[in-house]
Amino acid sequence: MPFRDITGHEGPIALLKTALSHGRLAHAYLFHGEAHIGKSLIATRLAQALNCEQPFEADDQDSCGLCRSCLQIAARTHPDYVVIEPDRESATPQIKIEQVRDIDQHFIYKPLVGERKICLIDDADHLTIGAANALLKTLEEPPGHGLFILVSCRPHALPITIRSRCQLLRFTPPAQAQVEAELILKREIPPAEARFLALFTQGRIGEALTLDLATVRARQRECLDLVTPHALQSVTAILTSAESLAKADRGAETLSWLSRWIRDLVIVLVDGNHEHLLHLDQLDQLRHYARQADAAMLLDLLREIERTEQQATRHLNLHMALETILLRLRDALALAPTGVPA
Repeated sequence: MPFRDITGHEGPIALLKTALSHGRLAHAYLFHGEAHIGKSLIATRLAQALNCEQPFEADDQDSCGLCRSCLQIAARTHPDYVVIEPDRESATPQIKIEQVRDIDQHFIYKPLVGERKICLIDDADHLTIGAANALLKTLEEPPGHGLFILVSCRPHALPITIRSRCQLLRFTPPAQAQVEAELILKREIPPAEARFLALFTQGRIGEALTLDLATVRARQRECLDLVTPHALQSVTAILTSAESLAKADRGAETLSWLSRWIRDLVIVLVDGNHEHLLHLDQLDQLRHYARQADAAMLLDLLREIERTEQQATRHLNLHMALETILLRLRDALALAPTGVPA
């Protein structure tokens, strides 16, 4: 698939094409931006454009996507193209110094068939200190026939010495309409479901294309069950649900869903744009709650959830946090019975 078949990212692609057409590619790039929005895919397309066996069109620096070289790069079998990445199955994925040293051995020799030798380092922020130092030496004295493309969603986790030796190219999620159109075309799902996935993933098209829609909808229904008047009016039901979700290791996920639902409620309460509602099909319920909800309490609750999510890696008691959030939501929606125990 060439550049022209990629959804969004018109700006970065135009910059890369201009550099290709003028023969001014940098020796190293750092593609950075949110996860699952197409950074690695565009790195692959750049490698294909550099090594495509079909001549460029006069006004377009792109690959054919179909020649032997393009197919080999897509399959990671091209002799002048190497990809290193962390072990995805490891509990602590890392790119180790041995992997970087292998790159040095690979780049000693000139390209066998292509214009350049290309190294894609995916999730580059997972480089160990030793690996980062080894890579820095290579970037300080890059081979003239080499191109390094680092990809990261956490660029500030990379040493500044490495960032300073790369040309930074920032990627942002494609527009919602673009993601929706791509989902309708490639996943063959109804427009309403495409809209839901585009909003749920916040434009992360790679994630939107691969998520199991049925599972996501099931998780949404579980969250909606937590915020019915019947569920929130009963302290017993709240405590039982929080305990069950925490035991299933679903506390953090549930807090994320609650945050999305509360944001939707705030949008309705302030008469905001309904196009931003993830739970658009629950508009009647949201309007009902909006008539009695306390906006200030809801905003405080969103801030509390955000703080909780930021501390989730610090052995936070998510069971207790979920209980607290649900009880505070009950108060914000004025659902606590008055005068009698719940």
